[in-house]
Amino acid sequence: MTANSACQRQHDARVNGITKTDTPAAIHGPTPRALPDICFELRAKIDAFLEEQPDDGVLRNVQRQVRVSMDVIQESLRRYGADHLSLSYNGGKDCLVLLILILACLPSCAPPSSPSPDNPPPPTIVSPRRPLQAIYIVSSDPFSEVEDFVAASAEQYHLDLKRYALPMRPALEAYLEDTPIIKAIFLGTRRTDPHGEFLTHFDPTDQGWPQFMRVHPVIDWHYVEIWAFIRHLQIPFCELYNRGFTSLGGVTDTRPNPALALGGDTSKFHPAYELRDDDEERLGRD
Repeated sequence: MTANSACQRQHDARVNGITKTDTPAAIHGPTPRALPDICFELRAKIDAFLEEQPDDGVLRNVQRQVRVSMDVIQESLRRYGADHLSLSYNGGKDCLVLLILILACLPSCAPPSSPSPDNPPPPTIVSPRRPLQAIYIVSSDPFSEVEDFVAASAEQYHLDLKRYALPMRPALEAYLEDTPIIKAIFLGTRRTDPHGEFLTHFDPTDQGWPQFMRVHPVIDWHYVEIWAFIRHLQIPFCELYNRGFTSLGGVTDTRPNPALALGGDTSKFHPAYELRDDDEERLGRD
């Protein structure tokens, strides 16, 4: 089975990663579900995915990527503690995958309260204590669809989201001034992104920038792997991706990807997840 054929069958059954028989209200409900319930459900879903034995090579690669990324996230939790970590979140596909993986890592195993060397009880599962902190650096001319998706997903996943309509450096300066407890920020940067070529999983910020540790759990994921994860796990995503946008910026510098134009018609486009080549991902960005 090819990745394209699998994606096509999934597209027939889903819109935005949601089955067509479901409605947003049925999925999100009138009020968000409790954060521990969401985290435990995501962890169970990812654990089940990792136990699958897919015939599709892309999904096997995704399984390997998920294991590496979760190891990086868990190492971050050990180094800094959940209270000192934040996520850079703008509703895009990469940080969406990262958000799901972080939430799945928040339930943690704690040692038993009264360990016995002879017959130790199993560790207990500790629920996340508080929402994940996050920063949203808003484009100077954001799409309404992006704004709506960020607001809806932040509510759904209980993000403690602070919004800054500033350029990146002053936005980070303001965020760290407002939230000085933050020591490290998760970023959805990938190797093929601008300035991503030489990044590692852990990189301190450059001189002259606000000082914190940049954590890149999905740095080595490929474009098709990001979409395979989102669609296989049926994660709702921003509507613009269904219209041929492959990289989300602002209204004035982002357009549908010309590589996805339907038969040369520049008014109709394949959805973003049908793109195959990493090098073509940003063709819709100026």
